[in-house]
Amino acid sequence: MNVELKRILIVDDSQKDVELTISALAEKNLANDVIVAEDGEEALDYLYRRGKFVNENGYPAVILLDIKMPKMDGIDVLRHIRSDPKFKLIPVIMLTSSREEKDLAECYKLGANSYVVKPVDIVQFIDALKVLGQYWAIINQPPPANIKFIN
Repeated sequence: MNVELKRILIVDDSQKDVELTISALAEKNLANDVIVAEDGEEALDYLYRRGKFVNENGYPAVILLDIKMPKMDGIDVLRHIRSDPKFKLIPVIMLTSSREEKDLAECYKLGANSYVVKPVDIVQFIDALKVLGQYWAIINQPPPANIKFIN
C-alpha cells in the first residue's frame, strides 16, 4: 500500500520558531513535506493557490498556526479556514506564545483542534513539537473527504 504523505503547513512569522519546528519534526523522522507561510495572508494564499502557491495541489495534513503575526493574525486565519467547507476538516493547531484566555476561548469557539502555548524552554518546545507532529501527521486518522456536515 502506497500512502501519499500530506504536507504540514507552518504559519509563523518567527524564523527561529519555524526552524525549531522543522528540526523537531525531522528528529521524529516525519517524511511529510513542510510548507512555511510567514503571515496569515500567505497562509490563505497557500490554501487558495494564489501568488507563489498557484501551482500547489492538495491540502495539508495539519496546520500549525501562530496567533500574533503581521498583516493577518492567526485568529483571523482560523476564522477564514473554518468558514470555507473545503478546509473545515483540516486539523488546525494553534501554536502560540499567547496565554490570554480570550485568545484560547476564541480559537476553540472558531474550531481549533488544539491550543498549545509555546514553552519558553527550548527543550520543552522541541519535545512538544515532536509529539504534535507525529500525532497529527501520522497517527491521527482524518475523516473521509466526502463527509457532509449538517448546518
